[in-house]
Amino acid sequence: MKKNETIKEIRQQIPQKSLSSFTLKVKRIGIDTKKHLVIYMREDCALCKSEGFRSEARIQISLGERWIIATLNVVTSEILKNHEIGFSESAWVKLGVRVGDEVIVSHANPLDSFGYVRAKLYGKPLARSGFKNIMKDMMEGRYSDIQLSSFITACVDLSQKEMIALTKTMSETGRQLKWGHKHIVDKHCVGGLPGNRTSMLVVPILAAQGLIIPKTSSRAITSPSGTADTMEVLAPVTLSMEAMKRVVEKEGGCLVWGGSVDLSPIDDVLVQVERALDLDSSKQLVASVLSKKIAAGSTDVVIDMPIGPTAKVRSKKEAQFLSSLFLNVAKAFDLNLTIVVTDGRQPVGRGIGPVLEARDVLSVLRGDEDAPQDLRERGLFLAAKIMGSCKGHTPQAALLEAKRILDDGRALKKFEAICEAQGGMRELHFASFKYVVTAKCEGVVKNIDNRLIARIAKLSGAPDSPSAGVDLHTPLGAHVGKGQPLFTIYATSAGELDHALYYFEAHQEVIKIREGSL
Repeated sequence: MKKNETIKEIRQQIPQKSLSSFTLKVKRIGIDTKKHLVIYMREDCALCKSEGFRSEARIQISLGERWIIATLNVVTSEILKNHEIGFSESAWVKLGVRVGDEVIVSHANPLDSFGYVRAKLYGKPLARSGFKNIMKDMMEGRYSDIQLSSFITACVDLSQKEMIALTKTMSETGRQLKWGHKHIVDKHCVGGLPGNRTSMLVVPILAAQGLIIPKTSSRAITSPSGTADTMEVLAPVTLSMEAMKRVVEKEGGCLVWGGSVDLSPIDDVLVQVERALDLDSSKQLVASVLSKKIAAGSTDVVIDMPIGPTAKVRSKKEAQFLSSLFLNVAKAFDLNLTIVVTDGRQPVGRGIGPVLEARDVLSVLRGDEDAPQDLRERGLFLAAKIMGSCKGHTPQAALLEAKRILDDGRALKKFEAICEAQGGMRELHFASFKYVVTAKCEGVVKNIDNRLIARIAKLSGAPDSPSAGVDLHTPLGAHVGKGQPLFTIYATSAGELDHALYYFEAHQEVIKIREGSL
């Protein structure tokens, strides 16, 4: 408030039409704030002054019976007029406003459920009723990122009872599927391995065998590609719940983006903040994974848990601890869970990035001679694990059946049918800029850093540029000569290629070679 400026004078600055309802005219600012709902008001806006709004305040914006809670950013430029309120793209879409609309602006109600979070941070147990109140407010957008961060921090130390309560509550925040079949199967990898696209092999193998596998997958957040990103270069993945059901009813399986079918949607909210914090607690991970499987109606699930020095799970001890958490929570929901520990010392397949990974998957499905055998074998192994669990086959018989389905072309035919059912199969298009990184000495590849090579692929443009990424030519144990290609970086622009190369120059240890003659 300026000196000598009274509340009455401020109120007189508000347009007469909005004096009783505090309405402001909407303006689409065109700022991409991802999933964060942000609104903008002028610093000298009379409503800001009269209501004491400050930057970062949580504000409720209402249009008829619809409303959102958004974070206020105050602007000092002429981008807005005194009687206008600016909307980020996410806020504009979420509220469903149109040009010319006027909205009611008010303070958000006090966040009572945060008292449960505060109590948990001070060591008090969280009951299911507390989780339900917290999740309700989160789904309504009442929690700021800072408050979400506090909840995630509080969930680092949960008892088994609390983990079960959190998993159940998360699974109930969206829609829950019922399929009417004895076995609804699924698989999940805890992550940390670039190029690990086994789901795109497991789904068609099992669907061709007669099992029901409605696979929902995530998009990449900080990695070069998620399964949904890779699948999307071959077929649409943003399907409605009804469209997903039609695909599964017709083909027995699907590969769709989980964010479009409203299964445990609160998990998507929490994951965004976890990635920013680089905090992925074991107990939150278990609730995250199992809540989606439960909501999807799964009865039999295989968890792939790669172990390696640069994977998400670093040691056998960590794997045993995480496995016990998964199994104990799954038991409470009568979920038949199988955990398999796999080699996580290096990427799976050759491609890292949506198009390059899709190429590898198609190569395996088509039985090409140069198809990456590690991707093939891992996909067969996981498919056989699920098959054995549901069909009662011995491990040997299940693996033999999975190989037959892959080798005789049934898996390829089923994959193509799933793609067509989801909206049509697409052709792959590759990046035009590339740089080949070669060995500086003769020797044997002794180490590949999963995180560094994934970072290079990310900096080259993946997954936003689907054809960008890294093609790995020399796996662990490979003999290389001086000047032999180690990996190729692909990009859709010279600038992105330079960016990736600059990072590589500063991190030469991405691939380590033990020197020596061949």
